[in-house]
Amino acid sequence: MDAVCVVHQLVADDVGQVGVSGIDKRPVSGPVRVRTLGLHGDVQADRKHHGGAEKAIYGYTAEDAAWWAEELGREIPAGSFGENLRISGIDLDGAHPGERWQIGDHVVLEATVPRIPCATFGRWLGEPGWVRRFLAAGRPGTYFKVITPGTVQAGDRAVVSAIPENAGPSIRETALRRGPALARPGD
Repeated sequence: MDAVCVVHQLVADDVGQVGVSGIDKRPVSGPVRVRTLGLHGDVQADRKHHGGAEKAIYGYTAEDAAWWAEELGREIPAGSFGENLRISGIDLDGAHPGERWQIGDHVVLEATVPRIPCATFGRWLGEPGWVRRFLAAGRPGTYFKVITPGTVQAGDRAVVSAIPENAGPSIRETALRRGPALARPGD
């Protein structure tokens, strides 16, 4: 795992439903406690859409961030997409809901749903048409629920530990199928 990111500061988002956003995440050093609702020190300002137990932790790959850096012509440092975990060398978007991942020695996470981005994400990046562009790329990142709490830190190994017996569509397939229908005009 390349980085563990938590909220650096809440960002005013007067247009959004909650009025603030926890999208400004930055890497931290050392171990971070993982609990049912996510990482210690992180904030889920809008738990209805971007949090709760089923969306406790958001993971994004270094490879997809590098692809976006090339597309956008700018760096995409860990945490830039509001992710908690930046992971390299593994296909997060190819995961299936119910798939379990072990992070480090003890933490077990279960893939739940893809990220369906919101207008706050678009405003944060300042890219016109960002929500639709992000959805169309098929690189959504994966939300996880916490099965076994513990601690994680940059450098921990992330491995798939169990795949559901009757795995349905992958996170990527689900996002590509559901995503465009959930995007609002102008996003």
